[in-house]
Amino acid sequence: MGLDVLRWALATCDAGQRVVVASVVTTSGSVPGKAGAKLALSPGPTWVGTVGGAGLEERVKAAMLERLQATGRPMGTVLTYGLHRGAKGYEVVALDSLCGGRVTVSIEVLNPTPHVLLMGGGHCAVAFAKVAEQLGWRTSVQDSREAYADALHHPSATERHVSSVDAFLADEDATTLARFTDILLLGHDHAEDRERLHGLLGRLDAAGKVPGHDDAPRIGCIGSRAKWTSFKDGCLEAGLPEAVVDAVVCPIGLNIGAETPEEIAVAVAASIMAAEAGLAPGAPTWRDAI
Repeated sequence: MGLDVLRWALATCDAGQRVVVASVVTTSGSVPGKAGAKLALSPGPTWVGTVGGAGLEERVKAAMLERLQATGRPMGTVLTYGLHRGAKGYEVVALDSLCGGRVTVSIEVLNPTPHVLLMGGGHCAVAFAKVAEQLGWRTSVQDSREAYADALHHPSATERHVSSVDAFLADEDATTLARFTDILLLGHDHAEDRERLHGLLGRLDAAGKVPGHDDAPRIGCIGSRAKWTSFKDGCLEAGLPEAVVDAVVCPIGLNIGAETPEEIAVAVAASIMAAEAGLAPGAPTWRDAI
C-alpha cells in the first residue's frame, strides 16, 4: 500500500501538481493506523491511501490541505496526536477519540520540479536551457524552424516540437498544458509570439486556471513595453478576460542589468525561482532594449 501511494504521489508531482504526503512514523497504545501507513493528497482535493481513518485522518488531511494551498514552497512538519480528548504532553494534538493511543505523523510537501516550455528555440532559449539543466529543471522546446528545436541546440529537452504554432496548439488543451510550470514566449517573430499568446490564454478558463489544478502555467513573454502594449490590446480586442491577460509577465527576468542571452537566462531563471518561493522581486532593466 505504501509503495502504491508513493508511486501515485511521484507521478502526480511529475505531472505538475503539488503533492503532500503524510506518513505514520511511530505509534503507541491502541491506534487505527500502524507505522508506515501513508496518505497522499493533491489539488482537487484528491487523495490516495490512509493513515488510519476516522478523526485522526480528518485532522491530518486538514494539516495537509493547509500546506497544499499555501503560497511559495511550504515546509513539512511532524505532528503527534493523542487519541483521547484528555491527551496531554509536549506538542500533542488531542483528538476526541476513545482509542487512547498516540500517533506521530510526518507531513512532507512535494513541489513539482519546474518544467519550462520554450516557445522559440533561439539564443535566449538555448542559454536558458543550459541554466535550467544545471538547476535540475526540465525544458521542452517548440519552434517552427527545425534547426532551432533539434537535439544539437536542445540536447536535454524533454520534448521537441518542430511545428507551426497552430499545429502545436491543436494537440493541446488546458489540461495537457498543465504539465508545464512555465511557458516562455521567446520567438524570433512578433506575429508568432502573438499567435502563441492568444492560443495559450484562450485555453485557460476565465480565472486563468486549468480545470482540476490550483495553478495554470506561468506565462512570460520577452519584449519591450511597446510590444507588450500591442499584445495586451490585441488580447483584449479578441475578448480574452483582462485578469487572464494581466497575469502574463512581460518582460521576463529579474532586475540585474541583464543584456546578453546568458545574462537574460540567469535573470529569467531567478525570476522563476522567486515565483516558486512566492516572492516578487523587481522588473528587469533591459525591457526596452529588446
